[in-house]
Parts: sequence; C-alpha cells; structure tokens
Amino acid sequence: MRTARQTYRTSYPHIIKVDGVCGGQAIIKGTRIAVWHLVGYYYRVGMSVEDIVAEWGYLTPAQVFSALAYYHDHKAEIDAVREQNSYEHWQQEYAHAA
Repeated sequence: MRTARQTYRTSYPHIIKVDGVCGGQAIIKGTRIAVWHLVGYYYRVGMSVEDIVAEWGYLTPAQVFSALAYYHDHKAEIDAVREQNSYEHWQQEYAHAA
C-alpha cells in the first residue's frame, strides 16, 4: 500500500518540498529536480537560464528563475546541500570505505 507524501509549499510559486523526494529538499514543482542541482548548473557550470531550459525541455524560464530566487533567499540552506552532494565531500566522507 502506498502512503501519501507530505508536500510543503514555499512562498515561491514553482518551488515545493516533498517528504521522500530528493531528501525533502526544495524541488521544482512537478519534477524531481532539486534547486541545489540547478544552482550548480547555473553558477558552477555557467549555463544560462536559456541553456537550462533547452537541456530540460519540460522546464520553463519561470521555474528556473524561481529556483534561483529561492536560492538567493535561502543561500545557507542550499549551499549546505550542495556541499553535502559535492564530489569533494563524498571523497572525504566515503573514500575510506573503498
């Protein structure tokens, strides 16, 4: 039997949090794309909003801009998640297990 997942709205029209989806982190509504993931493509890789929309054809510019706005208002939260998901963090935390 499948249980309903709790969804939490944010003050951003395209951003929600869902228990059990992407670790409960902020995602773009209707997708499993985490805000921290898009932020990495925008700031670290250097993709433009147009590039991101072209890469993920089901995203709209409004969704991407909403994710970027969420990031700027929740920078510490998103940066912490980005750090936890970085290659460097995984190497440091789990390299000894190999």
